[in-house]
Amino acid sequence: MTDAPPPRIALLLATYNGAANLEAQLESFAAQTLRPTWLVVSDDGSTDATRALLAAFAARHPWLALRLVEGPCRGSAQNFLHLLGQVPPEADMAALSDQDDVWLPEKLARGAAAMADLPADLPVLYGGSSWICDAELGNRRPYPLPVRPPGFRHALVQNIAGGNTMMLNRGAIALLAAASREPERIVVHDWWIYQIVSGAGGRVIFDPVPLLLYRQHGGNLIGANDGFRAKYRRLRMLLSGGFRQWNAINIRALSASAHRFTPENRRLLAEFEALRRAGPWGRLRQLKRIGLYRQGLPGRLSLWLAAVLGRI
Repeated sequence: MTDAPPPRIALLLATYNGAANLEAQLESFAAQTLRPTWLVVSDDGSTDATRALLAAFAARHPWLALRLVEGPCRGSAQNFLHLLGQVPPEADMAALSDQDDVWLPEKLARGAAAMADLPADLPVLYGGSSWICDAELGNRRPYPLPVRPPGFRHALVQNIAGGNTMMLNRGAIALLAAASREPERIVVHDWWIYQIVSGAGGRVIFDPVPLLLYRQHGGNLIGANDGFRAKYRRLRMLLSGGFRQWNAINIRALSASAHRFTPENRRLLAEFEALRRAGPWGRLRQLKRIGLYRQGLPGRLSLWLAAVLGRI
């Protein structure tokens, strides 16, 4: 095993007018202890200095093959789905990246090691914790850790890790590249990835060690789910029906790819859809029977509240 060549890793970077923070992220790619082989960038029509920064970075680091493709210009989620179909066929692994974070030097090495001994044809999703930071990368605090293991019963109602931490093996790349052509719409790419891999019977690994600086600023599409303000914002979204709308979008997207799921998970998806049409007591009984869960006490309480109020 010690003589095995290092895995060939493709970095998948979605960009759109992110020049303000992009250079720090790019240089953190170059500082990885396990060097990536490709940097595939899908740019959604940036009008700032994004493309100039990419060209300058490629000139400074010619060992990292840069491939710039035109994005679909349909939002961040669709840009990442587009990237999943652009992975070089020779790649052993892929790592997703946002345009405004900073990776710690061991990020790729640790992710690759976690997947190294698993079969290449078994879809494997690796994700984990991060250091939540302010816009200047200060005031660091760790991302909240899950208390229950990952799985499809969890994936149906909550994501497990940020997309900026995710790595995929060859089996997951093939699965997701094929599935990415099937949904008309998804909520967010990382939640969908978790749902597809777990639904297909793949392996999901959560690493509790923070391996990137997750920059919080005014342009974050989602942002970190920690602190009172974040929880209050998500509670308001639940009570207003936003969570129910997200689930409707997810169910349609997953139904388009359900032929890729295990029989048990196809049944779970159908039962989840039926649960949402039941009355209040029926929703509660079904929720308990099929065993859907969210992480932590606030997450569990919010799920049961959504079921009672018909907001699931």
